[in-house]
Amino acid sequence: MSADVGLASERPVSDRGAGPGRGLLIAGAVVAAVAAIAYIAALATQPAASLLKGFDLSVYLGGAGEALHHPAQLYSWKYEGLPGIQFTYPPFAALLFTLGRALPLRALLGLVALVSTFSLLATAWIAFRELGWRSLVTRAGATLLVGGLTFWTEPVQRGLYLGQIELALMALVTWDLCQPGGRKWKGAATGVATGVHVVPGLFIVYLLLTRRFREACVAIGAFAATVAVGFAVLPAPSVTYWIDGDFFQAGRTGFVGVFQNQSLRGVLTRFIGSVNGAMLPWLVLAVLVLVAGMAAAVVLHNSGWEFAGLMACALTALLVSPITWDHYWVWIAPGLALIIDAAVRVGRAAGWVALAPAG
Repeated sequence: MSADVGLASERPVSDRGAGPGRGLLIAGAVVAAVAAIAYIAALATQPAASLLKGFDLSVYLGGAGEALHHPAQLYSWKYEGLPGIQFTYPPFAALLFTLGRALPLRALLGLVALVSTFSLLATAWIAFRELGWRSLVTRAGATLLVGGLTFWTEPVQRGLYLGQIELALMALVTWDLCQPGGRKWKGAATGVATGVHVVPGLFIVYLLLTRRFREACVAIGAFAATVAVGFAVLPAPSVTYWIDGDFFQAGRTGFVGVFQNQSLRGVLTRFIGSVNGAMLPWLVLAVLVLVAGMAAAVVLHNSGWEFAGLMACALTALLVSPITWDHYWVWIAPGLALIIDAAVRVGRAAGWVALAPAG
């Protein structure tokens, strides 16, 4: 059952007439415009590297260069010789990043920023659509409001600053999993996203747990195809990454307790003060959170709250992943959409309660 059908009796604002929709559109446009103008002004008046340094993008491109010219060294190579600064994505991702080498770094960084901003707005648009906001005017206003508010949050700005791909991956997975159930290739984009960055793999588990077996099989097939491409083009790095277990070596990126790691493991490592000492408590807590989080996601999905279930899965993935950098938390954008929708629903319910005695 789609969100548009399952929540039809609980439409928050979309059916209340054009007045509130126009007001929300104006408010959202103002917030988004202020955010954009402030960012453009900062770009114009500050050194470029202060807002768009592109450090991680440079690592991606460096890894792509190794894949092209020294593939056997892809996972031993260190960016500018710095310890812990290595290519950590699957071989398939390295092949994709070779396309970026066709552009100068500054031009590519600007393109990534534009794609990331569009991805932020697209994700918010899809979120409100799935939450039942049918009026295009109202949905556009809510989308601009969430986009403007979250644009200046730390995860989004950090992602733009580093030239990261999380916003694009978030939009890709959200778009894919919010497609109508009958779509032939639903799940494929999630599988490809997992082939680029393994964390979205939990969404495939979510498809299986919610008994959407066709979509899960499509996702698994797409993921397998990315792995096969990696083995075909980069066999030695693929063995290192997938067979030797390099993908699970969180320490390759440096100290897992560094403050930018906002996963449960990062928090526990900082609290306990030792990587080894935090390992067992993290494993126990991660299993408990994984079970509870995925159970909540399944219950929400089966109860008709499909987008809330998707967000529960995303939150679970962020918490249990060994490494969850601060810029991974761009999922706060659709999360904020969910909170706004819940607040509107509560307000609507309170209004009906207040009117009940008069009836």
